[in-house]
Amino acid sequence: MKKTLIAIALTVLVTAAQAGTIEMKVYGLVCGFCAQGIEKTLRKNPATADVVVSLENKLVAVSTRDGQDISDSDLTKALTDSGYDVKAITRTQRSLADIRAELGKAGK
Repeated sequence: MKKTLIAIALTVLVTAAQAGTIEMKVYGLVCGFCAQGIEKTLRKNPATADVVVSLENKLVAVSTRDGQDISDSDLTKALTDSGYDVKAITRTQRSLADIRAELGKAGK
């Protein structure tokens, strides 16, 4: 039992230490200037590795640096303070390259 608990704890720690992607459904995005502003705002956070914004899909995705995270409340505050409405936040292991590829296919 003790070994099982240790194994579970290690798995959780390893998973938490991996870089992840945070995908957000954001309303109020209407132009390229909006996208640039969001990118600039989110890149100020030292845990941010990269950002993708899709106006068409109302999607903002942030990849975090290894072993770092950005809380949902910090993300929501940054976006709502900029005038946007955050509808949903999901944490995934999809890379931003995969998201960009998917968005590129959807635009064709």
